Amino acid sequence: MKIPYCLTMIGREFTKFDWDDLRHFLALAQSGTLLGAAKQLGVEHATISRRVSSLEASLGRKLVDRRGRRITLTSDGEQVARHASLVAAQTAAIEQLGRSSATELHGHVRISAPPALSSVLLAKPIAAIRRDHPGVQITLVGEKRLASLNRREADIAVRMSRPEDGDYAIVKLGEMDFHLYASKTYLETVSPPDWTFIGYDETMNASPQQLRLTELAAGRPIAVRSSILEFQAATARLGAGVVMLPDFAAPESSGLQRIENEQALTREVWLVVHSDIKDVPSIRVVVDALKTALAQ
Repeated sequence: MKIPYCLTMIGREFTKFDWDDLRHFLALAQSGTLLGAAKQLGVEHATISRRVSSLEASLGRKLVDRRGRRITLTSDGEQVARHASLVAAQTAAIEQLGRSSATELHGHVRISAPPALSSVLLAKPIAAIRRDHPGVQITLVGEKRLASLNRREADIAVRMSRPEDGDYAIVKLGEMDFHLYASKTYLETVSPPDWTFIGYDETMNASPQQLRLTELAAGRPIAVRSSILEFQAATARLGAGVVMLPDFAAPESSGLQRIENEQALTREVWLVVHSDIKDVPSIRVVVDALKTALAQ
């Protein structure tokens, strides 16, 4: 939805400004840099600067302090950003409501989930949704970060950590166990003191599973690193070392053997949806299907 113009009252006069100017300003306020805002909206950073200047001219207020690389909001800018966030959230809710009709369930739902969950656990419920509700279209984005539901980067997020704040409906789907795995041949031919390990790259150093792997390695080398869990499992099957995997990613047919004498790591799995859209029919049917599938 595009709202071409909005009215605001400054003093005793109504001021007319372009909603797109406000949208670009909000992106800048959220990201803190021109490049970050440009990336968020898919435009050039010069466009962000021009739109923000246009908004400042319309309002007759200085909204940002442009000194330095990082943008700092003025007190007026902080006030406008707060109001703009509310407008954006309500606009998103209206757009979501427009996805449903009284006679047919339809709409486009965007799901953000960790890549490992996406490839193994979400295919079946999404296929079932498409079979039972052909009017519902689904985009699944496999990503490790928590996509911003407020900025409409996703409608539904499946995550392995509970959001600390935000106006969200949050459901705990269950728990996921991680164990060490290796090929049978590797375990038969390499003694534990000589084990090498397979883990994530440096972007995941702070993840609980990487911290646990480092603890269990106890100084032994993590010789293979990858951000792709499927690659870690594949190299472990080929005898490259010991890997930590969620149990669902290493079924008995995978060629990997669980190392039973090491304590499991357990992580929680959460489903997150913005409160404003949780009752939209197309959103609700996807949420219910994911809850049922992942709770199992």
